[in-house]
Amino acid sequence: MTPLLAFLLAAAGGYLMGAIPFAVVIARAHGVDIFTVGSGNPGASNVLRALGKGPGYLCFILDAFKGVAAAFLGFGLALFGDLAHASGGHSMGRMLAVTCLFSAIVGHSFSVFLGFRGGKGVATTIGGLFVIVPWVMLVGIGLWLAVFFSTRYVSLASITLGVSLPFTAVAFKYPMWISVLCLVLAAMIVLRHRSNIQRLCAGTELRAARKG
Repeated sequence: MTPLLAFLLAAAGGYLMGAIPFAVVIARAHGVDIFTVGSGNPGASNVLRALGKGPGYLCFILDAFKGVAAAFLGFGLALFGDLAHASGGHSMGRMLAVTCLFSAIVGHSFSVFLGFRGGKGVATTIGGLFVIVPWVMLVGIGLWLAVFFSTRYVSLASITLGVSLPFTAVAFKYPMWISVLCLVLAAMIVLRHRSNIQRLCAGTELRAARKG
Protein backbone atom coordinates (compact mmCIF):
# COMPACT_ATOMS: atom_id res chain seq x y z
CA MET A 1 0.00 0.00 0.00
CA THR A 2 1.34 3.43 -0.90
CA PRO A 3 1.35 6.22 1.73
CA LEU A 4 -1.05 8.27 -0.41
CA LEU A 5 -3.58 5.45 -0.57
CA ALA A 6 -3.23 4.87 3.17
CA PHE A 7 -3.97 8.53 3.94
CA LEU A 8 -6.95 8.54 1.57
CA LEU A 9 -8.34 5.41 3.24
CA ALA A 10 -7.69 6.96 6.66
CA ALA A 11 -9.54 10.13 5.73
CA ALA A 12 -12.51 8.31 4.19
CA GLY A 13 -12.75 5.65 6.88
CA GLY A 14 -12.42 8.14 9.70
CA TYR A 15 -15.09 10.42 8.24
CA LEU A 16 -17.61 7.61 7.82
CA MET A 17 -16.97 6.38 11.37
CA GLY A 18 -17.47 9.84 12.76
CA ALA A 19 -20.58 10.50 10.70
CA ILE A 20 -22.60 7.77 12.44
CA PRO A 21 -25.20 9.87 14.34
CA PHE A 22 -25.52 7.94 17.60
CA ALA A 23 -27.36 10.81 19.30
CA VAL A 24 -30.06 10.75 16.66
CA VAL A 25 -30.36 6.94 16.74
CA ILE A 26 -30.61 6.81 20.55
CA ALA A 27 -33.12 9.65 20.68
CA ARG A 28 -35.31 8.08 17.99
CA ALA A 29 -35.25 4.78 19.87
CA HIS A 30 -36.88 6.72 22.72
CA GLY A 31 -39.38 8.41 20.41
CA VAL A 32 -37.61 11.78 20.51
CA ASP A 33 -36.34 14.02 17.70
CA ILE A 34 -33.09 15.31 19.18
CA PHE A 35 -33.18 18.36 16.90
CA THR A 36 -36.38 19.63 18.54
CA VAL A 37 -35.45 19.33 22.22
CA GLY A 38 -33.01 21.18 24.47
CA SER A 39 -30.30 22.92 22.47
CA GLY A 40 -31.24 20.99 19.31
CA ASN A 41 -27.67 19.73 19.09
CA PRO A 42 -27.26 16.04 18.11
CA GLY A 43 -24.68 15.28 20.76
CA ALA A 44 -24.29 13.46 24.05
CA SER A 45 -24.90 16.55 26.21
CA ASN A 46 -28.28 17.19 24.63
CA VAL A 47 -29.24 13.51 24.85
CA LEU A 48 -28.35 13.63 28.56
CA ARG A 49 -30.43 16.77 28.99
CA ALA A 50 -33.44 15.40 27.08
CA LEU A 51 -33.44 11.70 27.99
CA GLY A 52 -31.48 11.33 31.21
CA LYS A 53 -28.26 9.73 32.37
CA GLY A 54 -28.59 6.28 30.79
CA PRO A 55 -29.10 7.37 27.18
CA GLY A 56 -26.78 10.36 27.66
CA TYR A 57 -23.86 8.33 28.98
CA LEU A 58 -24.42 5.67 26.32
CA CYS A 59 -24.26 8.34 23.64
CA PHE A 60 -21.05 9.77 25.11
CA ILE A 61 -19.42 6.32 25.22
CA LEU A 62 -20.40 5.55 21.63
CA ASP A 63 -19.24 8.95 20.37
CA ALA A 64 -15.93 8.53 22.23
CA PHE A 65 -15.58 5.04 20.78
CA LYS A 66 -15.76 6.56 17.30
CA GLY A 67 -12.56 8.43 18.13
CA VAL A 68 -10.92 5.34 19.61
CA ALA A 69 -11.86 3.23 16.57
CA ALA A 70 -10.64 5.92 14.17
CA ALA A 71 -7.25 6.14 15.89
CA PHE A 72 -6.80 2.36 15.85
CA LEU A 73 -7.82 2.29 12.20
CA GLY A 74 -4.93 4.63 11.45
CA PHE A 75 -2.42 2.50 13.33
CA GLY A 76 -3.87 -0.58 11.65
CA LEU A 77 -3.43 0.89 8.18
CA ALA A 78 0.23 1.55 8.94
CA LEU A 79 0.71 -2.00 10.24
CA PHE A 80 -1.16 -3.93 7.57
CA GLY A 81 -0.11 -1.57 4.79
CA ASP A 82 3.54 -2.33 5.58
CA LEU A 83 4.20 1.38 6.20
CA ALA A 84 5.84 1.05 9.60
CA HIS A 85 9.15 2.31 8.22
CA ALA A 86 7.82 4.66 5.55
CA SER A 87 8.29 7.76 7.72
CA GLY A 88 10.20 7.24 10.91
CA GLY A 89 8.66 4.06 12.20
CA HIS A 90 5.94 4.74 14.76
CA SER A 91 5.38 8.27 13.46
CA MET A 92 3.67 7.01 10.30
CA GLY A 93 1.16 5.09 12.38
CA ARG A 94 0.56 8.18 14.51
CA MET A 95 0.15 10.37 11.42
CA LEU A 96 -2.45 8.00 9.98
CA ALA A 97 -4.18 7.79 13.36
CA VAL A 98 -4.32 11.60 13.51
CA THR A 99 -5.72 11.72 9.98
CA CYS A 100 -8.42 9.19 10.89
CA LEU A 101 -9.29 11.02 14.10
CA PHE A 102 -9.46 14.45 12.52
CA SER A 103 -11.69 13.06 9.77
CA ALA A 104 -13.89 11.35 12.38
CA ILE A 105 -14.34 14.66 14.22
CA VAL A 106 -15.26 16.38 10.97
CA GLY A 107 -17.67 13.52 10.21
CA HIS A 108 -19.25 13.82 13.64
CA SER A 109 -19.64 17.59 13.31
CA PHE A 110 -20.76 17.57 9.67
CA SER A 111 -22.38 14.19 9.14
CA VAL A 112 -23.34 13.27 5.60
CA PHE A 113 -26.22 11.29 7.13
CA LEU A 114 -27.67 14.44 8.72
CA GLY A 115 -27.34 16.89 5.86
CA PHE A 116 -23.88 17.93 7.12
CA ARG A 117 -25.11 18.79 10.59
CA GLY A 118 -23.77 17.19 13.74
CA GLY A 119 -22.49 17.42 17.28
CA LYS A 120 -19.56 19.35 18.65
CA GLY A 121 -17.01 16.56 18.58
CA VAL A 122 -15.79 16.69 22.17
CA ALA A 123 -16.45 13.02 23.02
CA THR A 124 -14.92 11.85 19.74
CA THR A 125 -11.87 14.05 20.38
CA ILE A 126 -11.47 12.64 23.88
CA GLY A 127 -11.65 9.02 22.67
CA GLY A 128 -9.16 9.48 19.86
CA LEU A 129 -6.63 11.54 21.79
CA PHE A 130 -6.68 9.00 24.60
CA VAL A 131 -5.18 6.56 22.09
CA ILE A 132 -2.78 8.99 20.38
CA VAL A 133 -1.62 11.31 23.21
CA PRO A 134 -2.92 9.82 26.47
CA TRP A 135 -1.13 12.21 28.85
CA VAL A 136 -2.60 15.23 27.09
CA MET A 137 -6.05 13.75 27.40
CA LEU A 138 -5.66 12.77 31.05
CA VAL A 139 -4.86 16.39 31.93
CA GLY A 140 -7.76 17.58 29.78
CA ILE A 141 -10.23 15.24 31.48
CA GLY A 142 -8.95 16.31 34.90
CA LEU A 143 -9.65 19.94 33.98
CA TRP A 144 -13.05 19.00 32.53
CA LEU A 145 -14.06 17.30 35.77
CA ALA A 146 -12.81 20.17 37.92
CA VAL A 147 -14.68 22.82 35.90
CA PHE A 148 -17.83 20.78 35.51
CA PHE A 149 -18.24 19.85 39.18
CA SER A 150 -17.49 23.40 40.30
CA THR A 151 -19.83 25.13 37.81
CA ARG A 152 -22.19 22.41 36.43
CA TYR A 153 -21.60 23.85 32.95
CA VAL A 154 -20.84 21.08 30.43
CA SER A 155 -20.00 23.65 27.75
CA LEU A 156 -17.50 25.55 29.92
CA ALA A 157 -15.84 22.28 30.95
CA SER A 158 -15.58 21.21 27.30
CA ILE A 159 -14.13 24.57 26.23
CA THR A 160 -11.59 24.39 29.06
CA LEU A 161 -10.58 20.90 27.96
CA GLY A 162 -10.18 22.06 24.38
CA VAL A 163 -8.10 25.12 25.22
CA SER A 164 -5.79 23.02 27.40
CA LEU A 165 -4.83 20.63 24.60
CA PRO A 166 -2.04 22.56 22.81
CA PHE A 167 -0.49 23.79 26.08
CA THR A 168 -0.39 20.29 27.52
CA ALA A 169 1.05 18.87 24.29
CA VAL A 170 3.88 21.41 24.48
CA ALA A 171 4.41 20.76 28.20
CA PHE A 172 4.78 17.01 27.58
CA LYS A 173 7.16 17.70 24.67
CA TYR A 174 5.17 15.94 21.98
CA PRO A 175 6.32 16.60 18.39
CA MET A 176 5.46 20.07 17.09
CA TRP A 177 2.94 18.73 14.59
CA ILE A 178 1.04 17.10 17.46
CA SER A 179 0.93 20.47 19.24
CA VAL A 180 -0.37 22.08 16.04
CA LEU A 181 -3.03 19.37 15.76
CA CYS A 182 -4.08 20.06 19.35
CA LEU A 183 -4.26 23.78 18.57
CA VAL A 184 -6.52 23.08 15.59
CA LEU A 185 -8.73 20.80 17.68
CA ALA A 186 -8.92 23.46 20.40
CA ALA A 187 -10.01 26.04 17.83
CA MET A 188 -12.65 23.67 16.47
CA ILE A 189 -14.06 22.99 19.94
CA VAL A 190 -14.22 26.70 20.78
CA LEU A 191 -15.84 27.58 17.44
CA ARG A 192 -18.41 24.80 17.78
CA HIS A 193 -19.28 26.21 21.23
CA ARG A 194 -19.61 29.85 20.16
CA SER A 195 -23.36 29.91 20.88
CA ASN A 196 -22.65 28.44 24.32
CA ILE A 197 -20.04 31.14 24.92
CA GLN A 198 -22.62 33.80 24.08
CA ARG A 199 -25.08 32.25 26.56
CA LEU A 200 -22.39 31.94 29.22
CA CYS A 201 -21.59 35.62 28.84
CA ALA A 202 -25.30 36.49 28.97
CA GLY A 203 -25.88 34.25 31.99
CA THR A 204 -28.48 32.15 30.16
CA GLU A 205 -26.51 28.92 29.67
CA LEU A 206 -28.23 25.89 31.22
CA ARG A 207 -26.43 24.05 34.00
CA ALA A 208 -26.47 20.27 34.29
CA ALA A 209 -28.86 19.00 36.92
CA ARG A 210 -27.27 17.69 40.11
CA LYS A 211 -29.76 14.84 40.40
CA GLY A 212 -31.72 12.61 38.04
